[in-house]
Amino acid sequence: MKHIALLVAALGLICLAFAPSRAAETEKNSGPVLTATTDRADALYRRGETVTFVLQLQQGGKTAGKGEVEWTLTKDGVAPTRTGRVALDGGRATVTGTLDEAGFLQCRAVFQAGATKLTALAGAGVSPTEIKPSQSVPADFDAFWTEKKQALAAVPMNPQLTPVKSPSTTVVTFDVQVESVGAPVSGYFSRPVGAKPGTLPAILTVHGAGVRSAGLGTAAGWAKEGAMAFDINAHGIPNGRDAAFYEALSQGELKDYRAIGKTSRDTVYFLGMFQRLIRAIDFLTAQPEWDGRTVVVSGSSQGGAQAIAAAGLDARVTFFAAGVPAMCDHTGALVGRIAGWPKFIATKEQPAPEVVAAVRYYDAVNFATRAKAAGIFTVGFIDTTCPPTSVYAAYNALGTKKEIFHDIAAGHTNTPAASAAMRAAIVKHLAAMKR
Repeated sequence: MKHIALLVAALGLICLAFAPSRAAETEKNSGPVLTATTDRADALYRRGETVTFVLQLQQGGKTAGKGEVEWTLTKDGVAPTRTGRVALDGGRATVTGTLDEAGFLQCRAVFQAGATKLTALAGAGVSPTEIKPSQSVPADFDAFWTEKKQALAAVPMNPQLTPVKSPSTTVVTFDVQVESVGAPVSGYFSRPVGAKPGTLPAILTVHGAGVRSAGLGTAAGWAKEGAMAFDINAHGIPNGRDAAFYEALSQGELKDYRAIGKTSRDTVYFLGMFQRLIRAIDFLTAQPEWDGRTVVVSGSSQGGAQAIAAAGLDARVTFFAAGVPAMCDHTGALVGRIAGWPKFIATKEQPAPEVVAAVRYYDAVNFATRAKAAGIFTVGFIDTTCPPTSVYAAYNALGTKKEIFHDIAAGHTNTPAASAAMRAAIVKHLAAMKR
């Protein structure tokens, strides 16, 4: 098995170049804070190169304090694992390690003094552009999805557009249902008032995990910027209901939907969700205002997975934005790596062969290999829901023009900087398509 070599040393008052820090939770905002960072601003290293994690205990903005910090180094949250303790010197200490394969080295630190327990997490990318998929694309991957797309094409769209009150006088908005296989596409559609035929790019926005309505503001926001936009909920459910309606669904028929049908590629819950992506694009490209060229799909987490899947399934997509994408490298555990949400295969279990066979048809890594569109990814270096190792496996599989935004100090979230990067990339694409 690959190994992590560890060295531990105390750090005095040596000045280092720190990556952005992430403070652990504290009992009080004014209380002590433990941070973990890397000694490089970009937190990037080569295989076998020493990674230095810098631990700091701060109070009132000053680094000070004594005691010991417990540390754990892992390969992005999975074995091999090394642990130890290091004494703080002037409130600082270092932990060093190496990773002899492409991946991410994660450092988790814990400091306890009486009832106060502080934790911090940091991640370092180790030759991340060399991370390979854990499994090859199934030989009949394309045939399977061609069959599913043909089944969808046989269903008439029959779109139902119900006008709804617009948040802006410059755009019109509709609650839209479009027939699909199983549940309909359900979302809010918006376009500028008075738009002329053949003039508008199309933007499809898709949702992360959970059970909720489509977002009217999201669609209207893009429409105000000169696009026609369709924000769809993930499950083909009604929009605009009260919170109790969605809570009842999440605790009822959609409870733990991520695991539904995972023993067969024909029953995995995400089949319908992915078919609805294609049907949503069918609807957008059927609008007379569409410019005939531009289709953008954007989402984060589960929505990021959908954005990649849409690009892999539908050649009409010209650009996608996948923030901290889920559903990447489902079979990572088979090669001693961590997988992204929904973690169909637990890291320490012996997976059922039928599950391994089924989930490969829903892996963002495999969809990325089929995509013709350019794209942007974001990745959190301390994301434990959609770990960076899994995200990079999908990013590396994309053979088109691409970029990735490193959110070094972020977990599973879109920080303002990451969101801005995604938006800027979409706006740049829209401008380029107008030329």
